[in-house]
Amino acid sequence: MLEFSPSDYSAILLSVRVAVSATLVSLPPAFAVAYAMTFKRFRGMLALDVLVNLPLTLPPVVIGYILLMLLGQNGWLGKWVLQPLGIQLIFTWKAAVIATAVVGFPLMVRAIRTSMEMIDRNLVYAARTLGAGWFDSIFTVIVPLSVRGLIAGSILMFARGLGEFGATIIVAGNIPGVTRTIPLAIYDYVSSPKGDAMAMALCLISVILSVAVLIVHEWISRRMTSRRA
Repeated sequence: MLEFSPSDYSAILLSVRVAVSATLVSLPPAFAVAYAMTFKRFRGMLALDVLVNLPLTLPPVVIGYILLMLLGQNGWLGKWVLQPLGIQLIFTWKAAVIATAVVGFPLMVRAIRTSMEMIDRNLVYAARTLGAGWFDSIFTVIVPLSVRGLIAGSILMFARGLGEFGATIIVAGNIPGVTRTIPLAIYDYVSSPKGDAMAMALCLISVILSVAVLIVHEWISRRMTSRRA
């Protein structure tokens, strides 16, 4: 019978931790970007759209390398912002969170934006007419009506975070107990002699987590549909 090592358990827990952290970090800016792209018209709209969706077309390794150049010791942010503040991100689990957030950000924005585009603008105008300010109209009208997109985007980000490999290995490395996630552990086992069985076991864990995420998403969707009925 196969037994997971402490390093394997650490990789499983770290994968969940990174995915959850990336989701929480990405949610506020993703909501802001989706709101701007849905309800605002401004110069640079096309540039913003391209920038947001760029991670979908770039190889994850390229994204990881760009982050490495930005956040590394000689990078612009690393040298002039992070080092003076005593912040070390490269080759830490926080770097894995950043990489996961960047890679999954377009998926979250798309889900939220799709939900916002289905909102009847007259409801927003009515709230403004009744005296609701910009802040109030967002949290009393837009957020409740786009909650399904917020949930869907969060689940997409979480699921994407569980499988992130390319950007993570570049910017965070593959350090056992520190930055090694499930995909990185699987890569190690596949690359080692007689590691196929453990790689398959970790693949099974990954499948179980993904199925659990999909079940939660389906359950929430049905609950929300039944409440509206």
